[in-house]
Amino acid sequence: MVYITRRERFNAAHKLWVNEWDEDENIRVFGKCANKNWHGHNYDLFVTVKGTPDPVTGFIVDVKKLSRLIKQSITDKVDHSNLNMDVDFIPNGMQPTTENLVILFWQQLEPLLEDCRLHSIKLYETENIYAEYFGE
Repeated sequence: MVYITRRERFNAAHKLWVNEWDEDENIRVFGKCANKNWHGHNYDLFVTVKGTPDPVTGFIVDVKKLSRLIKQSITDKVDHSNLNMDVDFIPNGMQPTTENLVILFWQQLEPLLEDCRLHSIKLYETENIYAEYFGE
């Protein structure tokens, strides 16, 4: 089994907030992510697929095609968006955390892959924070 990873980037804003809590509780739990005026991140998205290399091309997937699928199903929808309000595949009321996003991204991309299998989705929110999902 061979694994290959494609990186894509996008920028988006979000706010983490629970309406049933007061402002103090939201700030205590979410810190700067509860900023009433939102805040943004420059995200790095890593999509790793796995498979057996084709005997003729040596590819498990055409990475240009993989990039197009990632852009069509994920990054074109989230780039320069408000993750709380603008993205149709993020359920209303769901916290747009890095942890939730990797699951949602998996759900968007996995059904579109034909020549390989999705192994993991890794999303860096900052250089020090990322979440990784293996479809479990």
